[in-house]
Amino acid sequence: MKQKLFQHVSEAPTNPATGKGKVTFDVEDLYRGPVQVKSGDGVQTPLDEKLRQAYFWIVNQAVISPHYDVEFNETQPQSYVFGDQKSTLTLPTGQSYSSFILVPLLNLAVRRRCLLLGGPGRGKTSSATLMGILAGYSIKEVRRAIQHGQPQMTISDLLGNPLPADLVSARNMDSIAISWRRWLSMKVKIIDEYNRIPTRTQSALLTVLGDNYAEILDQIYECPEAAWYLTANDDAGGGTYQVIEALKDRIDVVVRCLHFNTRFLHQLLARLEEGIRPEEAVPPQLIFKDDELDRLHQEVMQVEIPLELRRRIEFFASQFEFCEQAGVQFEYKTKDTIKLAGHDYHLIAAKDTGRDKLKDLGVQTKNGLSVRCLLTLLTFAKALAYFRGNKTAHLDDVVQIIPFVMHDKLVQDPESPCFQQPGMETFRLDRLSWIRYLFVQSCMEYDRLDLDHDDPVSELMHDFNRGLDSVSEVEARSRLVRIERLLSDWSKGRKLYGHIYDDLVYLKYLHQRYTNYLAWLTWKS
Repeated sequence: MKQKLFQHVSEAPTNPATGKGKVTFDVEDLYRGPVQVKSGDGVQTPLDEKLRQAYFWIVNQAVISPHYDVEFNETQPQSYVFGDQKSTLTLPTGQSYSSFILVPLLNLAVRRRCLLLGGPGRGKTSSATLMGILAGYSIKEVRRAIQHGQPQMTISDLLGNPLPADLVSARNMDSIAISWRRWLSMKVKIIDEYNRIPTRTQSALLTVLGDNYAEILDQIYECPEAAWYLTANDDAGGGTYQVIEALKDRIDVVVRCLHFNTRFLHQLLARLEEGIRPEEAVPPQLIFKDDELDRLHQEVMQVEIPLELRRRIEFFASQFEFCEQAGVQFEYKTKDTIKLAGHDYHLIAAKDTGRDKLKDLGVQTKNGLSVRCLLTLLTFAKALAYFRGNKTAHLDDVVQIIPFVMHDKLVQDPESPCFQQPGMETFRLDRLSWIRYLFVQSCMEYDRLDLDHDDPVSELMHDFNRGLDSVSEVEARSRLVRIERLLSDWSKGRKLYGHIYDDLVYLKYLHQRYTNYLAWLTWKS
């Protein structure tokens, strides 16, 4: 009886408020959610609903996690203040979630790379194992496929071995067959304690994780698209071996395992007495088939990122790369120029006296954001919106998911004067809250500048994106004048911040495109 109660799955709909907004008809909707379709086995659950059912089963039955740190609100939430430090407890008014369960599930849906952080015994490996079972593998397959990081791990231990008979008789490398490890073919890959793997073996892991192939003795094994789960016991990426920078950069999202709440000790006791292991009791109706995982990924990619939301992401991302003292030519005034030159960032940044260092968000970091990081943010914003049952991503989705995407991507500068202000000191420790704070502050500045209604660069971009095929010489010259006039206006006393720097580089790009177009028109005539 207790085993059946443990396998109880939430009834649909798990979120009755899903699917808000305008719905347009699509023929493909006849074959996939959100409409429930009759099949040979009865009613087929829409994939977003199945994903939510899996979440609620894990968070309520399998991995006990009462930490609803991904908060959504339908109305103004109530807050309570406790303690000498005025710690605030907020009660969300919308359906909210535990990041330690939600983020790995979203990672399963979009087939990316998730790092689970936490001390020993916090449930990191158990959570990753559950993801493998949800993907359709047996508990034995998942456990045997886990790669356990240890200081003696070689490339052969990780990837496979050449067959001994072939090594003896081979006349060339092509004739050597490789016995590849079974885990390479799986759609869920788990690397336990990846920071204990030797540096040379990390390089081989990087090839598999980043490029989806393994290589031994010039033999190539092509791996399928997979959801990756790596675990580590500390936040700094240390361990027996320091994690190489390229490997850390390939990790898309980082989630922390929070502490066990002792009020749930009775559930642990019940499992102990009944001999229940969560990974051995996953309800069959929650397991995704191969074609369902493929459709799940496709449906997530169909979620829309509206222009208004994209502009806020652009504005946020533009804050961090610019450093006015880094170069002479305009395009080289970036933090990356300092890094490539091998100089101390603080020595260069200290010479910058023109901007308000308490207002400028860029002075809080030592780096900017990569293309890979921005693509990951868009991907997980889509995934979170899809999980919530929406066809369009909202600002709240980005606010809640961005800390986990940029946890290891934005390198904090703890010596920034911003962190010496009252109330800011704790952000040096709480990186997730710091990143969310940065995004919220960026949105407030975006609203102050009224960029939704007063953005001349967007107007010029809109004109250009319509194409040049029908643009006359007169119109092209008119647009060049508009660009030059805007540059002239901005050069009169305006302080240079990151978002302005990106706009200026883009205006130069537009100017060059129109200049080349006029030269082509002259040649054509």
